[in-house]
Amino acid sequence: MRYSSSMFEPLERVIVKHPADAFISQEHIEKEWRKVNYLSEPDFEEAQKEFAEFIALLEKHEITIDYLPKSNAVSMDSIYAHDPVKFTPEGAIILKSGKALRQPEAEVYKKFLAEKGIPVIGELTGDATADGGDIVWLDDRVLAVGNGYRTNAEAIRQIKEMTAHLVDEFIEVQLPHADGEEECLHLMSFISLVDQDLAVVYSPLMPVAFRKLLLSRGIKLIEVPKAEYDLLGCNVLAVAPRVCIMVAGNDSTKQQLEQAGATVYEYKGEEISIKGTGGPTCLTSPAVRVPIKEKRGLTHV
Repeated sequence: MRYSSSMFEPLERVIVKHPADAFISQEHIEKEWRKVNYLSEPDFEEAQKEFAEFIALLEKHEITIDYLPKSNAVSMDSIYAHDPVKFTPEGAIILKSGKALRQPEAEVYKKFLAEKGIPVIGELTGDATADGGDIVWLDDRVLAVGNGYRTNAEAIRQIKEMTAHLVDEFIEVQLPHADGEEECLHLMSFISLVDQDLAVVYSPLMPVAFRKLLLSRGIKLIEVPKAEYDLLGCNVLAVAPRVCIMVAGNDSTKQQLEQAGATVYEYKGEEISIKGTGGPTCLTSPAVRVPIKEKRGLTHV
C-alpha cells in the first residue's frame, strides 16, 4: 500500500472524527470551548448536521472513511483530525502538537493506526512539536514545513531526517507572527493546493520567498479576499485534482476556482469549522491518495 504524499490527487481513504465523539455533548462544549480558544460556543446538534453534510460530500466521491474513537484523554479540538499525524508514501509520522491541550491526541492516534494496520514510520521525540497543518506536500517528492508557533526547529529537523529518502526537496517556511502565539496559524492557513498547478492562497500572510517559489513552479494562485480568509475561504480540501470542498459563503473564492476549471462543493461549516477555525482540510487526515495515472492502471501502486 502506498500512502499519501499529495494534497490534491484522488482521495481514497481518509480519517475523521465525528463531533459526537469530539464534542461529546452540549454540556461538555459549554465547559470546554473557551479553554480551546474557539470563537464562540458550537451548537452540538447543529454540528452533527453539518458533519453529516460534509461526510455526504466525501461519500459522493466513494472515499473510504475511518472514524477516530471517542477518548476522555483528548479535547474538543480532536475533531480536527489532520493535525496529530502526517502521512508519507510509507505510512504516518506521529506528531506532537505545539498546543499543549492537543498533545494527548498523538497516543490515541498511534493506537488507532495500529488497530487499522496502518504503518508508522516515525514519531517526534524530545522537545519537538509540530502540527499536521504545518506540513504540505507540493508534489510527491517536495515537502514544505512551516516554522512557527505550532511547529518548531527541532521538529523540522526530525521530520527532514525521517523523510530524507522520500523527499528530493525539503523547504522550511518561516511563518509570520500574525495574531500571536495563542492563535492557530499554520502553513495550511494560507495555502490549499487543489491541483499540481493551482493553489488557493491568502497572500498577505505568505512569506515572499515562498510565494515566489510557488510562482516559479508554475502554480496559479487564487487570491482569497480578507473577508473570506476570516470565513476559512483559504481552507479548501481537494478530493481530486480541481475537485474540492469548502465552507459555504466564500463566493469570490468559489467563483475564482470555477473560472480556473474547478468543481466546488460546499457545506455549512459554522459549528464544526468557523467557530473552531478548522476548515475541511483540518477535519480530514488523508491517508491514501492514488494518482490518476495509477488509478488508470498505467503504473503499479
